[in-house]
Amino acid sequence: MFDATATHSPLQRSTGHASVTMGPRGLVDLAQSGSAKAMLPRVTSGPAEVVFLNTSGGLAAGDRLDFSLALGAATRAIATTQTAERAYRADQPARSHVTLRVAQHGWLDWLPQETILFDGARLQRSTTIDLAKGAGCMLLEMIVLGRQAMGERLCQLHLRDRRMVRQQGRIIHHDALALDDASLPRLAGPAMLNGARALATLAIIATDAGDLLTRARAVLDESGVSATASAPPGRLILRLLAQDGWPLRRQINRLLAALRPDPLPRVWQV
Repeated sequence: MFDATATHSPLQRSTGHASVTMGPRGLVDLAQSGSAKAMLPRVTSGPAEVVFLNTSGGLAAGDRLDFSLALGAATRAIATTQTAERAYRADQPARSHVTLRVAQHGWLDWLPQETILFDGARLQRSTTIDLAKGAGCMLLEMIVLGRQAMGERLCQLHLRDRRMVRQQGRIIHHDALALDDASLPRLAGPAMLNGARALATLAIIATDAGDLLTRARAVLDESGVSATASAPPGRLILRLLAQDGWPLRRQINRLLAALRPDPLPRVWQV
């Protein structure tokens, strides 16, 4: 029997913040709270690795997740996420913010694993990278619009996703994606995603990034993936579409192997 006088507790929201500061000799500072954590796997060679994770198991209505990483002068590092992030059906947006800073002559590979959007997901996310003079970065974003193997189909969605890179305070790269209920039926069109369910953008920000264009195009031949590459001044931009997340991941793995001197992050399942 329904009791109209009963009180209802509000749903519990997940919040978390993880912040890491690295220098040429390793960890300088680490702070974490709530569902956001950071791990630093031991590496015997190559740049340091920072692995961020969300212990809540995914992003739901009203959740807030913040990751930040600062690299000191002449410091190189790879940052990634422990697993694919999942955004679930929600009646209000979940919010995720990534703030990355690279000091003079430093380098960061920001290589998060894919974000899987479930039907009805509402997500607002931003990634901001601040580069000092002589610093550079690689920036990856992969999104899967429902898992094909599970027969998932998106009918409702609210996504606001923005990536911005500043160098010495000046915006040099700005990439934004907005998807909602009204746009979903049009995604199958040739001017949109052409029916693709998985998409990715890989950007390299460096003065000599254009020198990698030929090398990138040479490996853009994964079956089931369509891709293009361009090299505006100081950048290399690659955009990729696939029917499912697995061929997209295979193509990304091949690109990273061709464009980077270091192995893939160890937490990636390859």
